[in-house]
Amino acid sequence: MSQSEQSGRATSWLESVGSHLVVLLGVGFALYPLLWVVSLAFRAGSGPTRQVLPLPVPFTTEHVSHVVSAPHFGEQVLNSLVVSGATALLGVLIALPTAYAMSRFQFVGKQSGTRLLLATQMFPMVASAVPLYLLLQHLGLLNTKSGLVLCYATTAVPFAIFQLKGAFDAIPRDLEEAAMVDGATRFGAFWRVVLPAARPAIAVTCLFAFMSAYNEFVLAVTILDKESAFTLPVVLKRYVGEHDADWASFAAGSLIVSLPVMALFYVAQRHLVSGLTAGGVKG
Repeated sequence: MSQSEQSGRATSWLESVGSHLVVLLGVGFALYPLLWVVSLAFRAGSGPTRQVLPLPVPFTTEHVSHVVSAPHFGEQVLNSLVVSGATALLGVLIALPTAYAMSRFQFVGKQSGTRLLLATQMFPMVASAVPLYLLLQHLGLLNTKSGLVLCYATTAVPFAIFQLKGAFDAIPRDLEEAAMVDGATRFGAFWRVVLPAARPAIAVTCLFAFMSAYNEFVLAVTILDKESAFTLPVVLKRYVGEHDADWASFAAGSLIVSLPVMALFYVAQRHLVSGLTAGGVKG
């Protein structure tokens, strides 16, 4: 083996080791705060301790039991799942035909409507809290899951439209035209060709809409005042008061709250990387 080949292999080995070290440092930096949360949730005691490497020693599950055994906790978990799932479903169902129309057709008001949708994303959620509260009070929808879903849909729908419009723009029109030449209707081409090709974008949009509603706090704490109607972010807030905080229960509750989102992401990840080339044009 020549000297140049040996030098090249040594350089490649050093680059590989360096890149792996950088990745490991990045992973450690990301996981270190999570390790603190796990340590607080499963370690005996009610507060953090001065440790470089936080470990749940001595180990206990009393904080998790305290959170799970709280009154109405099962109802509150169900409230969050139902509200978030309904928000994602409603947002995507409304956004799919709207985004398709904005991507494929020319009509009066298309540009102004797009700008108007974009303008709705410029205002923070807290700015609409009082008007939405008054509207729900007038409609008798305070302390209801349907009222909360309607509020969350005001931001989920525009976001979903922009996400899906970009996905539809990237799908060649030739696919639909070929399907319609073979006898499919416009809706048939949309259902059998466009939707399968846009499946990853739909999965991402559903996931983000679900997570946005699942983690939202400001509107939930404004609209809901009955404990049985609370969502999980409002439940976690009660462990952190004005003068004291039960950080151990807060950490345990945070881990429990994150489980449905982790499970949803695990299930949806298969769809995030598949279906992108379904019906692709071979050229």
